[in-house]
Amino acid sequence: MRSSTAQPLVAGVDEAGRGPLAGPVVVAAVILDAARPIDGIGDSKALSETQREALAPLIRERALAWSVVAVEIDEIERLNILGATLAGMSRALRALAITPTLALIDGNRLPKDLPCEARTIVGGDASEAAIGAASILAKVARDALMRELDAVHPGYGFAQHKGYGTPQHLEALERLGPCAAHRPSFAPVRQMMLFDAAG
Repeated sequence: MRSSTAQPLVAGVDEAGRGPLAGPVVVAAVILDAARPIDGIGDSKALSETQREALAPLIRERALAWSVVAVEIDEIERLNILGATLAGMSRALRALAITPTLALIDGNRLPKDLPCEARTIVGGDASEAAIGAASILAKVARDALMRELDAVHPGYGFAQHKGYGTPQHLEALERLGPCAAHRPSFAPVRQMMLFDAAG
């Protein structure tokens, strides 16, 4: 293991999937290795799916440490989406094989019970390579989970829209009703469930 005096152990933390109507929220933490740089890292939302899929294995191979955790729907419902995201961030940091000296967290809210010092950076996925790397791992992992959910719950188009409230998804939701992959507290799903109950 490398000495922390040789290289500060800075972990980037980011999530994917706070806004969708279905599926888990996924959080990743990454400690990059300055000796093994990776070209092209940036905000996952600004990259194409092909670019993300190409970068993810490089990040996993070259990083000093990385972790990915999924926070499932029951916990999202219990804690609300912000609470679930913050809990996932704390878990992702604790799951790293190396404890970082500092965590850089995308956004403006710090989770509780962190294993190291931390600070937030709004838009950090575009300005900090470690956060950008975490955003890529989180997005690629969540997309894969949504493709799996598409096979379990066909007809909603999860593999295409990844659970976001697209016109295609809303039409399928109205036609088929919610499934076990949907988040009951999110407005379009909640309204559909109330409608079904009233009908």
